[in-house]
Amino acid sequence: MSKEEKFVELIQNNQGLIFKVTTVYTNNKADQQDLYQDIVYQLWKSFDSFNNQSKISTWLYRVALNTALTKIKKHTKKPKSVPIEKVIVQQAEDYNPIYEEQLKLVYAQIQQLNVLEKALMLLLLEGKKYKEIAEIVGITTSNVGTKISRIKQKLKNNILKQ
Repeated sequence: MSKEEKFVELIQNNQGLIFKVTTVYTNNKADQQDLYQDIVYQLWKSFDSFNNQSKISTWLYRVALNTALTKIKKHTKKPKSVPIEKVIVQQAEDYNPIYEEQLKLVYAQIQQLNVLEKALMLLLLEGKKYKEIAEIVGITTSNVGTKISRIKQKLKNNILKQ
């Protein structure tokens, strides 16, 4: 299999991961598409440097998050938020409207977080372990635990205020 074929397969297998990052860090469909392309481009540029020292998903998240953060820093000092209506909730056969409303509430609260806090929650909701989150965002495992604990408390307080 050629390098190009391996890369295309990697992108196809991880579109959801890239989409989630672009959803959290953009405001509209055009910006989301631009960021998606930027992430894919950065992944291509660094594809040869991936040396299997970490999971492929760890590397993908690191590149995607760094690309999103770089783009935010270039365009604005303040990160934009995504209107919750733009968050796509895939409906399964056992669709549950109560679950969808809860999910919208969680995403709405996540949008109020700062850039690092959004990344931490995105990765936590993806089921990543603290060690892997630490590798992706470049902080210590204990710092991840502390920050996530504080974020959870912040989210809980915000929800109770409503």
